[in-house]
Amino acid sequence: MNAMRNLHVEKVVVNIGVGEAGERLVKAEKVLEMVTGQTPVETISKTVNRDLGIRVGMPLGCKVTLRGEAAEDFIRKALVIREMRVPEYSFDKEGNMSFGISDYTDFEGMKYDPEIGIFGMDINVVLRRAGNRVTQRALLKRRIPKSHRVDREEAIQYMKDNFEVEVIQ
Repeated sequence: MNAMRNLHVEKVVVNIGVGEAGERLVKAEKVLEMVTGQTPVETISKTVNRDLGIRVGMPLGCKVTLRGEAAEDFIRKALVIREMRVPEYSFDKEGNMSFGISDYTDFEGMKYDPEIGIFGMDINVVLRRAGNRVTQRALLKRRIPKSHRVDREEAIQYMKDNFEVEVIQ
């Protein structure tokens, strides 16, 4: 088989949306750092919503991006919490997968801290083939042909083969 056709996990983005700045955001950042072992980055509002009191440039949440072995290890830990079962609607048409964890204490070794409270998180897994850099480089940026892009069925099969995931309909 052609090595350029092999899929790999490009990145895993772990996100906690708080909706406000302040103490809750600091606690969410602490949770992400405990769970992933990396320093989180604040996500910033790009629009205004007067009803919710959101302004442009206001911090609303935090996220961590994992790549390589750390990303695959984190996927395995998160899927154990989900009992290795993911619904089919978690996969989009471009081969990405997203699912949620309702409580950070479900991770192995994490204990409930009444000072922090309960925080859930969204986990987004991006699958790609080799050669995808062509779409993102600065010079000679090009498009990838449809036959080389990852589709939904390939992503589902990759997750079943490499992570022993059961996809529920």
